[in-house]
Amino acid sequence: MTWADLLRAAVANTRRAGLRAGLTVLAVFIGALALTLTSGMGTGVNRYIDETVAAFGTPDTLYVQRSHPLVELSSGSGPRPWEPGSSRVQTGLGVSFEGLTPGDVALLEGLEHVASVEPMYSVTPSWLETPGGERFQLPLGIPVDVEGLRLVAGRAPDPGRDELSLPGSWVAGLGFASPQEAVGARVEVVMEDVAGRPRAFPATVSGVTQASLAGTALNPIPSASFNERLHAHQVSGGPQPVPESYLMATVSVPDLDRIGAVQDRLEDEGMVASTVEDKLGMFRAVINGIVWILNTSAVVALLAAGLGIVNTLLMSVQERTREIGLMKAVGMGGHKVFGLFSLEAVVIGFLGAVAGAAAGVLAGTAASDALAAGPLARLPGLSLFAFEGDRVLLIVAAVVGIAFLAGTLPAVRAARKDPIEALRHE
Repeated sequence: MTWADLLRAAVANTRRAGLRAGLTVLAVFIGALALTLTSGMGTGVNRYIDETVAAFGTPDTLYVQRSHPLVELSSGSGPRPWEPGSSRVQTGLGVSFEGLTPGDVALLEGLEHVASVEPMYSVTPSWLETPGGERFQLPLGIPVDVEGLRLVAGRAPDPGRDELSLPGSWVAGLGFASPQEAVGARVEVVMEDVAGRPRAFPATVSGVTQASLAGTALNPIPSASFNERLHAHQVSGGPQPVPESYLMATVSVPDLDRIGAVQDRLEDEGMVASTVEDKLGMFRAVINGIVWILNTSAVVALLAAGLGIVNTLLMSVQERTREIGLMKAVGMGGHKVFGLFSLEAVVIGFLGAVAGAAAGVLAGTAASDALAAGPLARLPGLSLFAFEGDRVLLIVAAVVGIAFLAGTLPAVRAARKDPIEALRHE
């Protein structure tokens, strides 16, 4: 009897087992379905994180701040007076915190392996005024965030022009009928100086952004030159010059292998430097943890299905004892008997695995489309489930392997049966 004959016999025996084999296949199906869905979820979310990281910044960029920011609120209604030589960043609204000094920036520029340094000012406008005269609070992002913008209309702010981008969620609230209508509109950003004197700075809406996992589109983002103009007015008007101070600085380290050394050096100087991966790595860790937990549940289901295979084949061995004796009596070796029952286990596992994986891909794809048009519409580009052919095939192979191992015990028992004793079995 050839192995092809054994395979045909295994398929026929599986069909002959009827409901018992069908229920076992169903158990395998459920495990394979769960494993395919959890794997697809991990792939989809991690792919989105990778795309967000790529858009948010380059791997060779460090974001440097003081490691222990100090936030202070003034008790009165007026602006908080500056202290000579202070490195606090003055917001103009009675709020200050520890920032980077020009000396810190010079230190950054002099570090080995650092190619460039770009300091960023902290700006806190009083309000935003629309063309219709309505006023809104205006928490501004920082110019470096333009690297992570996902635009639904227009373009990112030009570094040399007085421009800013608006989040998509702001469009209707500011009185615009659509993102396209908002692009090109003129708004006024009102900034108070240290003495509380307001001044309006006209700006053009360059583009409308959509939300991302990096959180770079939650607030309007000004261009670099516009941000500097606002900051210059913010720190003016006081009885004495305001010491130069920066919210943060972006540092380029072309040699990725040296980033750790630069971070250690900055830590010694009382600064903290993080990469894009540091900022978003926690999302990846949480998602991977959830996926591993779900995968564990799927594997438990597969192990339960494996016990079902053991039970099904043990009962089959018991019921077919005389048949096994007859096969051995006509010259079939123990290894062929072992192969027959192992192939029956493989057939059960293969049917359940292929059906479960196919159902998982179809269900996951449909769920991704539905979620993208509904609850996840504010995160365009996120496919909650994404499937890669090699991973799906690996799942099928793993499930079939579990089925084979589950069928080993019954197959060994069948292979070891004495033909004479088997033929006497009632």
